[in-house]
Amino acid sequence: MTDISITIVAFNDEADVRAAVSSIMECTAGKLSKKIYIVDNSTEENELSSLAEEYGDVVYEKPGENLGFGGGHNYVLPKLASKFHAIVNPDILLQEDSFSILISFLEKSGAGMAVPKLVDSEGNLQAAYRRELTVRDLCIRMFFPSHFARRQHYHTMQDMDYRKPFPVPFAQGSFLVIRTGLFLELGGFDRRYFMYMEDADLCRQVNRVSSLWYCPDTEVIHQWKRGSHKDLRLMRIHIASMIRYFRKWGWKLW
Repeated sequence: MTDISITIVAFNDEADVRAAVSSIMECTAGKLSKKIYIVDNSTEENELSSLAEEYGDVVYEKPGENLGFGGGHNYVLPKLASKFHAIVNPDILLQEDSFSILISFLEKSGAGMAVPKLVDSEGNLQAAYRRELTVRDLCIRMFFPSHFARRQHYHTMQDMDYRKPFPVPFAQGSFLVIRTGLFLELGGFDRRYFMYMEDADLCRQVNRVSSLWYCPDTEVIHQWKRGSHKDLRLMRIHIASMIRYFRKWGWKLW
């Protein structure tokens, strides 16, 4: 059985994917057996398939259509035969052996899923951890990002001590390590989400049957693109996913 499987879903971002894979290969301990699945949702031509030739641990998958974020990660579910599984964004860069550290944390804590300290390229902590989602908080983040600072500070858990581990209701799906058995038990991501909110949904499912914890022992660089804040089409998809989330889990307004 492989120690860890890793899925990266690509969408017209070859340079990012290559950088992410390179950092994983450079930083991950050789004693940790791994399998990296590249699921290519791209609509543009690329040479990502060559990664499987460059690295023996890489498997290239081309579904032939854009399955979305969750669907792309779910594409490899039937192939997973590992103790732990990592959900990794293309815009992630490892600086150290984060997978070994997170696996050790999961084994010692008994948690079902863990998220590391996510920082930008300058080492600043990102607001990637949130309390339970409410309609108010999502509307503030979507439409009034420069207002209601006190509420946003609370919602994004900036009052917590990030030198210590703590349970997290919702962690952004940029870099998550989950027990593979739990991921399979949950059926992966909810297929009703094409893009956005599927990570919030997964976190909620995990916390219903196990727990999601922040692990302060390792830092991972996340080059946050925030696409839906810049593209009207992506914003519409984001809003539709928000509605789908609250229909499923209940309309908590405040």
